[in-house]
This record gives sequence, structure tokens and C-alpha cells, in this order.
Amino acid sequence: MSKYSIILPVRNGSNHIRECIRSILDQTVTGFDLIILENCSTDNTLEIIRAFNDPRIKIIPSEKPLTIEENWSRIRTIPKNEFITLIGHDDVLDKEYLETMNRLIDQYPDASLYQTHFRYIDAKGTVLKKCKPMPGTIAPETAVALFMADKISLMGTGFMMRAAHYDRIGGIPPYPKLLFADMELFIQLTLPGYLVVAAEERFSYRLHLAATTSVSSDKAFAEGFDALVTYLESIKSFSPQVNKAVIENADRILSKYCQGISHKILKTPKSERQTLSVGALIDRFRIYGKRLREDDLFEPLAYKKIRLGKLIDTNPVYHRLFLLFKKFYKKPVLS
Repeated sequence: MSKYSIILPVRNGSNHIRECIRSILDQTVTGFDLIILENCSTDNTLEIIRAFNDPRIKIIPSEKPLTIEENWSRIRTIPKNEFITLIGHDDVLDKEYLETMNRLIDQYPDASLYQTHFRYIDAKGTVLKKCKPMPGTIAPETAVALFMADKISLMGTGFMMRAAHYDRIGGIPPYPKLLFADMELFIQLTLPGYLVVAAEERFSYRLHLAATTSVSSDKAFAEGFDALVTYLESIKSFSPQVNKAVIENADRILSKYCQGISHKILKTPKSERQTLSVGALIDRFRIYGKRLREDDLFEPLAYKKIRLGKLIDTNPVYHRLFLLFKKFYKKPVLS
């Protein structure tokens, strides 16, 4: 009897999906099925999937092209085994991934979420870096604090959860392009219990220029973060410990993402922008500070890189020079 469902939503994933599926089928634990939510791919993704001809693979096609939010929302509506994990089509599981999850679940049956350490790889599979080290057991308030302080690596792949719990909380929230949605999901899954993390590295998370975080618009980032702030504000009532974690770590998450979204805005020519100027973003983040901290003490302009971003955005000459610079230098300047 299958215990696990590995769920893989995909559209036009031919570059990496063969490696991803192979890594799943090679698991040392065999009690699982692989559910592929195929979203009307226009490349040869479907042909690659069918070529495996493995009875553990279940393809659920969409009747029409869906947004990424719509395709991932289908996870709630499909039959699933007791435990589920979600994987991006370009990520890779080590063959011992499910074996390690089995051990964690046996050792910590009352945990509400499970994870392992992992590594980041590039488009060619070269290891770029390791994830941040995580403690073995993480209480809800600690998980919130670590996430907000950017001291834990939260990615969409690798987390194991109970299917019934996932469905009960409504599945992954429909943030624009799912940006920041996994952050809410995994905190929400941790709150009623705790998170357990295996010390071993058991999968690879791929970073590349075609990733959603790289190609999404400034508007999607701003709207996604707005939804995340609303969620963080809402969980302050969960417990005094969580409330304290949110208040004490508000400046860390706000300064990080004010810088990051400012960079997204700056590298978009003003004629193509869908949303705010850097100055308007700064005003919005002051409001976020009051909502999360319960005072008016968060000041974005106290951070040098945010001040620089506002200066560049308000000066047409500086902004033209910045856009020219970004044609040759792809790494974030303000993040």
C-alpha cells in the first residue's frame, strides 16, 4: 500500500523534467505514487513523461492552459495518499529522500511538518551552495522567527506533510505567481505542531534564470509580499510567543524585501512598470512596519541600499545608467 504521494505540477518543463522524474522513481522506498499535474505543455514534456511507462506515475492533465496558481490549486482536489510532498519540475530528489522521511515520521509521529537539508544547483546541475543549517526540531514561534530573520532556507520542494492537513488549511495560497506562497504554507503547517528537519542533505533545489522568481514582474512581487504581511499580521494572535516573534523580527524581513523589491522595480524601465515607484514602495513598507511592529519605528530610509534605490529612481540620468549597468551585471545590486 502506498504511503506517499509526490506531486509535480508542470508546464513546458522539458529541459529538466526527465532528470526530476528519474530521481523520484529511483527512491529506495517504493511505497509511493507520482502525481503529475500536466498543464497543457506546448513542448515535449508530455512525451517525456509517458516514455517512462511506470505504473507509479499518474498524469492528471488540465483541460485548458492554467495559470501557475490555478494548476497548483488542483492539488487540493485530487486523490492523495496519507503523506504528500510537492516538487518543482526542475528539482531533484536524492534516492534516500523517502527513506529519510520514513525515519523522521516514525521518530516524530506528532510533528506537523518534515524537511531535510538540501543543496542549491544551477541549470547544469553544478552545486552552488548548501542550504542554511537548521535545528532538528523547530517550534512554531522559532520557525516564524527564523523565517523572518532569513536564518532558514524555505523553498517549495522537500517538505513532507499530511494530505489531510494540507487540504484542511486550503492548500497553497494563491499569491500572484505563488511568490511568497510557500512561506505562508509552511508556517501554517508548522503552527499546530512543530517542524522536524533531518541533518542529511536529501535533494537539490535548482536556481536558474528561467525560475519564477527571476521572471516575475515587479507587480507580482509587491502584491505577493503584501499578502505575506497580511498573513504574518494575522498569526500574531496565535500565541504570545508567535506574536513576540513577529514583532521582534519585523525589521529584518521588511528591510530585506524592501531592498529586493526596490531592485525589481529599478531594473524595470518606467515605461514597462506595472506598479509602484521606489518612493511609493517605501511608503507602503512604513505601513507594513506599523502593522507588524505595532509602532511607527520602521524607517526604510535608515538602510543605505534603500536610500540609494530611491535616489536612482528619482533621477532620470542615474536610472538610465543603472539600466545600462544591469545589461552587463545580472546580480542584484540592492538585495
